[in-house]
Amino acid sequence: MDLQTLFVFSFAALLVLGGESAKFTITNNCPNTIWPAALTGTGSQPSTTGFELPSKATNTIDIPAPWSGRIWARTFCTATCLTGECGKGTGQCSGAGGAPPVTLVEFTLNGDGGKDFYDVSNVDGFNLPVEVVPETSGCPTTSCKANINDGCPAGQEVKGPDGATIGCKSACAAFNKPEDCCTGEFNSAEKCKPSASSLYFEGKCPQAYSYAYDDKTSTFTCPTGPNYKITFCP
Repeated sequence: MDLQTLFVFSFAALLVLGGESAKFTITNNCPNTIWPAALTGTGSQPSTTGFELPSKATNTIDIPAPWSGRIWARTFCTATCLTGECGKGTGQCSGAGGAPPVTLVEFTLNGDGGKDFYDVSNVDGFNLPVEVVPETSGCPTTSCKANINDGCPAGQEVKGPDGATIGCKSACAAFNKPEDCCTGEFNSAEKCKPSASSLYFEGKCPQAYSYAYDDKTSTFTCPTGPNYKITFCP
């Protein structure tokens, strides 16, 4: 979901009074340590904005609703992180977003019509597979389970210390062209169409956003109130 759409949902969320905290249970099923992070768009700050999560470990974040923001995972971190870096290394991100390429999980809790809105987004690129599961019956799961790094289009790869591809930038993040970023004269659903790169992302992860106006197949809703399980490398 692009930020403009996310903040439209966020504004509606702020019109709804009250709301309970949602618990996000985050699991690292990847072989290496990751550093999950959270960024608030609107609403109160979550209980943490960044932490270390070893392989096979689980931690939770409490987030008061109404809230909008995003969750992601930083990888290959020492003093800085090679993907998802927020300017804080392995510490709390404290209001800073993650640098592309990074797989995003985006939420608006207690939004328009008293619903939660959530999605997985590769608009900023991809670093890790992820799955989002609402902990209530009848609400859809969404995910990007494929490893988009395998076969990443030329010029969009981010390499790790051993030369392996550890992230795949979107065409927008890699080349910053208006037709890829849906900016300037392309800032509408009618004029901004999926590029060859976004079609590659879409083919790998059809439920996830592959470009800014990929709303029809990528935004999911649930009645306000459930907790959520977020699993990296599901």
